[in-house]
Amino acid sequence: QVRLVESGGGLVQAGGSLRLSCSTSASDRWSNVMGWYRQAPGEQRELVASIRSDGTTNYADSVKGRFTISKDNAKKTVFLQMNSLKPEDTAVYYCNFAYVLGAMYWGQGTQVTVSS
Repeated sequence: QVRLVESGGGLVQAGGSLRLSCSTSASDRWSNVMGWYRQAPGEQRELVASIRSDGTTNYADSVKGRFTISKDNAKKTVFLQMNSLKPEDTAVYYCNFAYVLGAMYWGQGTQVTVSS
């Protein structure tokens, strides 16, 4: 059973920073993508940022220049550094792991709240 364990959410004022972490028990033997999604109340879950096993990154337009996704391959951990946070970044953030040719897994979610 693949596990994703998230940490780092919390309450921060607008303009502040938070760093999310997600460690996985999934094997990195096959090509995969790790990423962060978020879901605000009443909204659909949306991709925030992702990083492939070859290091290729992808960002939502709304976070480009503010958020940075990175990965520690040895620790099988992905990070999301969030700077210049805005109230509209408030959401539950979910870690995601997906094999390119197979299954997808989700973390339990961590709340990020940005006050104005």
